[in-house]
Amino acid sequence: MTIIEFIQFIAVVEKDRRLTAWHLSLLTAVLFLALKQGRVEAVKVSRSRIMRLAHITTLPTYHKYFKSLQQLGYIVYRPSYHPGVRSELDIKKQPCR
Repeated sequence: MTIIEFIQFIAVVEKDRRLTAWHLSLLTAVLFLALKQGRVEAVKVSRSRIMRLAHITTLPTYHKYFKSLQQLGYIVYRPSYHPGVRSELDIKKQPCR
């Protein structure tokens, strides 16, 4: 993910009144990982890492808002059911309205 893509994404997020502080916290964690990995597609993620970065401590809160981000079209999540392979997600440039 480039800084220009990051700025464009934040401009979209800023206007979306459906998002709460929990959504923004999760998106910040995901964007941090994307910037660190230099990609917006196939970003390697783990639940524990996202929760730690987002300062979310309970699983129900994490699952509720992570699922909501998927439903709102901000991310596409591909879980890995193998313990040695990380799950991946794509950050959508234009979320569903």
